[in-house]
Amino acid sequence: MSSIVQHIRQSLSWKLGLGILLMAVPISLLSLGILFVQSRNILKKEAMEHANSVLNATMQSLNRYMDIVETATDVNDWEVTENLQPDSLLGYSRYIVMLNGQIDGCSISMEPDMFPKYGRYFSVYTVREPDTVTTVIEEKYEYFDKVWYKTPRQQEKPSWVVYYDESDSLALTLDGMIASYSKPLYKDKRFVGVISTDLSLTRLSKMITSADSLLPYPDAYYMMIGEDGRYLLTPDSCLLFTHTIFDDANPKTNADIFALGYEMTNGKQGNMRVFLNGKPCLVSYQPVQGTKWSLALVCPDRSILMSYNRLGNIIVVIIIAGMLMTLLLCSVSVRQAILPINKLTGRLHRISAGQYDEQIPRSIHNDVVGRLQNSFATMQESLNRHVSDIQQMNAEAEIRNEELAKASELAREADRQKSLFIQNVSHQIRTPLNIIMGFAQVLKESNGLMPEEESSSITDMMRYNAQMLNRMVLMLFDSSARGTMEELYADRNDVVSCNEVATECIEYTYKLFPGLDIKFITDVPDDFSITTSHLYLMRSIRELLYNSAKYSDGKNITVWVTEMGSNVQFVVQDTGPGIEEDEVGRLFEFFAKVNDISEGLGLGLPLARRHIRNFGGDLFFDLDYKDGCRFIIELPKK
Repeated sequence: MSSIVQHIRQSLSWKLGLGILLMAVPISLLSLGILFVQSRNILKKEAMEHANSVLNATMQSLNRYMDIVETATDVNDWEVTENLQPDSLLGYSRYIVMLNGQIDGCSISMEPDMFPKYGRYFSVYTVREPDTVTTVIEEKYEYFDKVWYKTPRQQEKPSWVVYYDESDSLALTLDGMIASYSKPLYKDKRFVGVISTDLSLTRLSKMITSADSLLPYPDAYYMMIGEDGRYLLTPDSCLLFTHTIFDDANPKTNADIFALGYEMTNGKQGNMRVFLNGKPCLVSYQPVQGTKWSLALVCPDRSILMSYNRLGNIIVVIIIAGMLMTLLLCSVSVRQAILPINKLTGRLHRISAGQYDEQIPRSIHNDVVGRLQNSFATMQESLNRHVSDIQQMNAEAEIRNEELAKASELAREADRQKSLFIQNVSHQIRTPLNIIMGFAQVLKESNGLMPEEESSSITDMMRYNAQMLNRMVLMLFDSSARGTMEELYADRNDVVSCNEVATECIEYTYKLFPGLDIKFITDVPDDFSITTSHLYLMRSIRELLYNSAKYSDGKNITVWVTEMGSNVQFVVQDTGPGIEEDEVGRLFEFFAKVNDISEGLGLGLPLARRHIRNFGGDLFFDLDYKDGCRFIIELPKK
């Protein structure tokens, strides 16, 4: 096999032959595919027409069969009503069955107490047995609620009904399934009873399916359902009367069966493709005249496309043989066509120093075209060196231009950020200053006459705004500080009690927000300490508590000190609206705010994280906490 592959790689004729074949195969396959699809569609269309034709023939035969029953009943009902005597009813019932070989039985049932001699019930019945016809007065039973009696009485017109004959062993035999043409009897416009002419559904089924000419395909079969979708005729006798077409069908995966059942139970006529018992089938259906039943002819696709599939297998074999023959002929033809190329090889070597048309890579093949390709590659090597130098210079110039453009953009952005920051700082400082100055003027003008409670409130407000000013000034100082880490954090070797620093921060927050409720939890002893900067750790915790007090509901703020392996954690969590997911990524960016008019400078959290990270720890936002906000300061114990 490897020798064949090697031969194909080194042979231009075989490679061109394969190329031609690869171009021809898609076109051929596309043409054959279109031909097959069209043939399949035409075959399915013909199958549909054939199925409709066969169904129409079967329906005509069925209608004739049912017309006989209806005619036999209609021509005798007036005589029955004219001679309403027990003996006459026995005679008419027997007469109808005797003269019509297609009728299996006939009953004439009267209204209650029609004949006082016989009591409340009087019903005569004639049945066709294999070798005789028997007529009897039926045993007394409540036949008034039977479907063959109740339906024509309620509708006041003849109707076809289907039911089990309870007198037979219905659970064990099919002979008890009966289709009955029931017609109400009227005497002087008064309802007096029902005459019902019966057909055995078993015999009706045999009549429909016995003739091979009525089935267009070997696996085709007939199916008849009633107005509620119940099977009246189907090859699976276990489904008769006990199941409907909708049973065992999933509305999601078997929507086609539900659609077919809906069409048939609503008296529609047409064709539909459905999956029955997991097999694709063509179903042609139409209502049975004079009834609420629907008869369908089911033709499995396997039978419809049997000859089509056999033809497809033959065509596949022919295609494969044709492809091999085409490949062989292409190889021979190309081999003869490329012989003149060998004469051009020497001439191309002479112009290799001056031809620079396009970049040609060296070939690993040793055939004619490979040698020709390598000759062009040799001629271009000298050109490539010069071109590569020029390209390198252009690339370096482009990189410098991009760097200059980026630097210019950064300068413009920095200028914009500077202007926005100055405006923000001016606004944030002006607001508390105006409040302090305004209240100071109020206190001056009151001359000591202001009530103590109001004076205390004004003093608290002035103190709060003064603290806010002090907080902003400290953050501005921290953000503008320059120098090495050792210079900025010279006091990083403080021995700090974890519980004590947390308590200090809580007490400081109470001064800013007197009505606040902060819960303190610690998992470490009071003498548990770490080495860090007391000042900047306290500022970081205060910043977290300030944000929780200002932006949460202020009722469920918790400070938690705990050990986590070689680290200690200060956790500040609250309940409230929390932070939107799209804002979490900007929490620790300098000067980042929710909007331009919100309070603050956008420095608190970024500075707190910078302080903590410079002490060898980290400050992060807990994404798993969903009831509000949870920030965690993590510092090494050593």
